[in-house]
Formats: sequence, C-alpha cells, structure tokens
Amino acid sequence: MRTEPPAAPAPLLLPDGRPAAAAWSLDPEVRHLNHGSFGAVPRAAQDAQAALRHRMEASPVEWFPAQPGMIAEARRRIAAHLGAPPDGTALVPNASAGASVVYGNLPHRAGAEIVVTDHGYGAVTMGAARLARRWGGTLRTVHVPLEATADEAYRAVTDAFTDRTALAVVDHITSATARLLPVGRIAAEARRRGVILLVDGAHAPGMLADPLAELGDVDHWVGNLHKFPCAPRGTAVLVARTEARQDLHPLIDSWGATEPFPERFDHQGTVDATHYLATPTALDLIEDTWGWDAVRAYATALGDHAQHVVAAAFSSVTGEDHTARVGMPAPALRLVRLPDGLAGTREEADALRDEVARKLRVTAAFTSFGGTGYVRLSTHAYNTADDYAHFAETCVPVLTDWARERRG
Repeated sequence: MRTEPPAAPAPLLLPDGRPAAAAWSLDPEVRHLNHGSFGAVPRAAQDAQAALRHRMEASPVEWFPAQPGMIAEARRRIAAHLGAPPDGTALVPNASAGASVVYGNLPHRAGAEIVVTDHGYGAVTMGAARLARRWGGTLRTVHVPLEATADEAYRAVTDAFTDRTALAVVDHITSATARLLPVGRIAAEARRRGVILLVDGAHAPGMLADPLAELGDVDHWVGNLHKFPCAPRGTAVLVARTEARQDLHPLIDSWGATEPFPERFDHQGTVDATHYLATPTALDLIEDTWGWDAVRAYATALGDHAQHVVAAAFSSVTGEDHTARVGMPAPALRLVRLPDGLAGTREEADALRDEVARKLRVTAAFTSFGGTGYVRLSTHAYNTADDYAHFAETCVPVLTDWARERRG
C-alpha cells in the first residue's frame, strides 16, 4: 500500500502577500536547496551591510577606532538571541575559526588523546589531528552508526574516554549526516571525567530554539550565524564557560590583546567587520516577519515532506528503499540515500554538487558517510514544497541515469 507523504505546510508569505523568497535576492532561475552549506542573506541585511561599508569608506579614521564598540553592541544582541552569556560570547569568522582558537589556546598535553567521531566536519577534525600531532598524542575516531539512538550515540562517545583523553570534539548537528548528537549528556560525562569538550554547533544557531540550554557548563561551543540565522557570511560565535574564558585569545593579536575575554576579540585592526554589525538586522527580519518559532516549525514540516517525496521518487525508479534512517534527525536538514555509484566519497559528493548545479540549475548538498552517498536537503523560509517536487521530477531521473552509467 502506497504511503502518502507528510502534508506540505502552506508557504510562508511576506506581509504584502508576496512569497517569502522575495525577501532574499536569490537567482529565481535556480532551485536553492542547500541553505545549510552557505546560507542566504536577506536583502535587508545586505542593504544594512552596504550602508555600514559606505560609512566606513566615507571616514575610515573615524570608523576604525569606533569599530570595537560597535562590534561589542552587536555581540550583545547576538548573545541575547542565542541565550548565551554576553561576557562568554566572542565573535569569530566561522565555526572552524572558533575551533582553531580553542586548539591554539589549550595547554600542552604531551602524549594525550583527542576523541572525535566519524561524523565530524572535515576542517574541524583536521585541526584536532594537527593538535594531536603537536602534542605527540593520538587522534581517536569513534564510529557512531547513522541510525544510532541518543543512548547509543552517548555510549559510543563516552565509552571511548580513557585516562589519556584530554579533549573530545563532538558535533551538535552533524554536517554530512544531518543528525543531532546528545551533546548535553556527553558534556556532563566529559566534565565528570575531566575531559575538555568542544561542541561544534555550526548548524545549531537558529535551527534550534535554545541551542545552549541542554549543554550546561560546556567548555567550548562554536556556532555559525551565516547558516540558518541568515547573517552575512563570515559570522559565527565562540561561547566558553567561565573558567575557560580567560585562556582564550584571538588567533591575531591586536590592540585589544590586553583586554579580557571577549572584548579582545572585538579588536582586529582594519578588518571589515560589517558582517558582524549587520547580523542583528537578519535576526530581526525573520523575527519581525514570521517569528523564529514559526520558521523553525515550517522548516521541520517541510523537511519531513521533502524527504518523503524525494526518497519515493528514487524508489519509483530503482525499486529500492532510499529512506535514510537517521537517529535524532536535525530539524531543517534531511538525508535521502542516492543510488549506488554516486557520491561514495567526499570528493565525489562535492563533484556531484557542482555538476548538478551547473547542468540542472539546482543547488543541493551531496554527502558521503561510510561509503554511501546521500543528498542532503535543506529547508528554510524561502523554500516551498514545489522546490522538492521539482527535484524529484527533474533531478532524480538524471541522477539515476548517472548512477547507472558510473556503475557500468
């Protein structure tokens, strides 16, 4: 018996009745199904940033001495949106940069072990591997099955802790596999065992209503604002618990080097920081237009619908089950298994992303986990059910043909 897809939510509209997408400047000739990778900046935030840049260029000598104070005010507003402590929140260019700050400031632990998972983001894991080499220690990669429950994922990570484990790096929402990990429980056990924990929350801001609530007094948490929150690119936060803050310094020393955390991060010389300053405009636009809770509910419902539609489209062609069984699925990211022959490695997945964008005019994320390829569907306010119907009708047959050719 055929299973009907979860109902598609009614599209979000602007107050004047136009589609939500009109608030962005996305190319209307392209289907944008990959907000999770690079985000999309609303026109209002782009305009705000352009106005700030105009002020900066009109009088640089007045602008740059005043810039740290403006960054501090934007930082306070961003921290309030996240429910983060203002005195524990620093602005950094992206989550990987925040992780690099942590790696660069941890005290030397000769021969120590660092625990990561096989869901980790490549750049962050590479940084952990470099730190392990610097310590003369080891990097231990824990396997967490895609379908693992919260209990199973918790045990997989914490059972890997030993007396030599000095640091663990765990994703809040995994990039390649679009799932949550039980970071709150892992944080509590790490604290009990004396293991420093870095949570890579790159996808968590905006997608989770209160991303820091479950973490308690986690050591370090990094999160991108240029993904789901729609901030200008290059905007992220590093949040640190009280005892860890004063050991954190920017990767570049500037005139704020002697100031306390996080104020010393506000001083970065003549860096164009207008992306930080325009971020509250993006946050306010979504809150004032629809409300963040409404956008989260919409994205989750649309994700359920999109995943079913695309998986069913593949199944109708291949006769196989393309449902990706993900334990603790992320609210606005969904996986669908690709036919064998596609995206078996990260390099193949990235090449497929570029090929689909170029030939089919659809931007989607393709990922690989355990040798299996997936399409990762993102949902946001500007997406509608028609976007995923288009993918099912237009891209699925082509992708299936490509898979057949590549297997042959």
